[in-house]
Amino acid sequence: MNIYLTVALFASLVGTYLDLIFVGKGMYHFPVRVFPEVFSINILFTLVILPLFTITFLVVAKRVQPFIRFIMIVFISIVFFFSEQVAEQLGWFIHQPEWNHGYSFFGYLLFLIVVWRLFLFLLKIR
Repeated sequence: MNIYLTVALFASLVGTYLDLIFVGKGMYHFPVRVFPEVFSINILFTLVILPLFTITFLVVAKRVQPFIRFIMIVFISIVFFFSEQVAEQLGWFIHQPEWNHGYSFFGYLLFLIVVWRLFLFLLKIR
């Protein structure tokens, strides 16, 4: 299987399970989602948007120098930090009051680093 698709599948699974865990613990929920009577999470994000984003990220990250890649990862994490707040204002996403959006910044930062390291590992063993 193509390495990009493998890492995108990994990202999708991680995103799906993390959402299931956090929704299950009541940390946040998705009032607007596809098939709300079946899924408690936004599967459009975890099964479509996140894998496409991951592939795009990997394509760009592979082409830039390490320092630029690091800046890119930090910048993307900042964008997700603010995007979550916009999604909340639009009513697509609701966090519990004790949620700190800094969790999202560091979560996406770690997520992107893990995704990148997995990609490098798979390239190496190919």
